[in-house]
Amino acid sequence: MSIYLYWGEDEFAMSKAVDDLRRSVLDPSWASFNFDKISPDRPNAVIEALNQAMTPPFGVGSRFVWLVDTTLSQQCSEELLAELERSLPAIPESSVLLLTSPNKWDGRLKSTKLLQKYAEIQEFSLIPPWKTELLVQQVKRISGQVGVKLNNAAAELLAESVGNDTRQLFNELEKLQLYAGSANQPLDVKAVAALITANTQNSLQLAGAIRQGNTVQALGLVAELINHNEPALRIVATLIGQFRTWLWVKLMIENGERDEKAIATAAEVGNPKRIYFIRKDVQSLSSQQLALTLPVLLELETSLKQGADAMSTLQTKAIELCQICQSPSH
Repeated sequence: MSIYLYWGEDEFAMSKAVDDLRRSVLDPSWASFNFDKISPDRPNAVIEALNQAMTPPFGVGSRFVWLVDTTLSQQCSEELLAELERSLPAIPESSVLLLTSPNKWDGRLKSTKLLQKYAEIQEFSLIPPWKTELLVQQVKRISGQVGVKLNNAAAELLAESVGNDTRQLFNELEKLQLYAGSANQPLDVKAVAALITANTQNSLQLAGAIRQGNTVQALGLVAELINHNEPALRIVATLIGQFRTWLWVKLMIENGERDEKAIATAAEVGNPKRIYFIRKDVQSLSSQQLALTLPVLLELETSLKQGADAMSTLQTKAIELCQICQSPSH
């Protein structure tokens, strides 16, 4: 395969994949002659990329052409489509054409269907912070790539600490790799807790504090998250996802559902075993209380998107949400 399309908002993971692909394609001695990085602001960037990809490489190795932040899979003129139809099938095996985009491709477009036919497509989307099972799976997968052995509890702690920040995950794993050296035994919670950056004050903990109606803790967590430069909209996305999950589980329980697999499917919880713990989380709250939190969270999201101050807005809404959860369950 000589054509690739990488897309998604996880810039760090995508950049590592781009570097890996580039190193596999280019001969180091001829890299400066055979590597073209074409930005979207260049005139006729797509045409230039296609022309370069059709050019034979100099010396040893292949040619690597990278079309950055392309919009071909979101919009494409008839003229460009015609050029793609002519050029993509003809790109020689001695060239690799890589297209990257932060946005998901539109499957309805003819240009996207053409890329699906000729390109290998890879997604680099961030895992939602509330999907803890997927975050743990990511930690295990990447720790295997880096060569760090972790027991299950250590992997869970690392996932909780870094969330979906793949850059921090790689940094922490590199640190753990140096510490472990050639040891064969998996690292445990104690070792991981002592070495990783103390960044455990995350958005899921904020959701938990709000659920418990603990206003003081919630306000402190908001301040720590903002001071750690956590994007406010990412915090809100986590809160919305978590409270929606809690609401779904509570509604299913109140409707008499006992099958944990059925509850997990409805609430989009990957591991049905988590339902046992979520039941405990929502035991003291009613579905009415949980339903009341969602309009407040949506108001918060709207305010932030309109430019409201992150710290004060988050803290104000955190107080309001805590008050909802403190109200007598009914």
